[in-house]
Amino acid sequence: MARTRKQVAQINVVPMIDVMLVLLVIFMVTAPFINPSQVELPSVGKTSQTPAQPLEVIIKASGEYVLKNRAAAGDERIVAKSELEAEIAALHRALPDQPVVIAADKSVRYEEVMSTMALLQRLQITRIGLLARPAP
Repeated sequence: MARTRKQVAQINVVPMIDVMLVLLVIFMVTAPFINPSQVELPSVGKTSQTPAQPLEVIIKASGEYVLKNRAAAGDERIVAKSELEAEIAALHRALPDQPVVIAADKSVRYEEVMSTMALLQRLQITRIGLLARPAP
């Protein structure tokens, strides 16, 4: 009777372990020499000029617009939407570097805020911001 010999499949993992240990040693030796990428921020010196008081465009929940000029001692007046562009343009000509912030009620449609921002951009106003209440 002939015996059939069964082959046993074996994988020798010792060479693989040797390679992995060599790689581990290489990485451990070179890791301290690698600097992580860091962002170096520019430093800003103190300015001698005080920041400009902004012009606030307040959009109330009722839909009325209020212009509050903080540079003119908080002068506040209600403006119709049709007159808004002319009023802001006149104020911008008087103080061209004055920033403009939009303070909209939270129930005002997003479309109204975006149309106001588009109006400010048409008037070539570059310093535009949104006014928000900080979270409690």
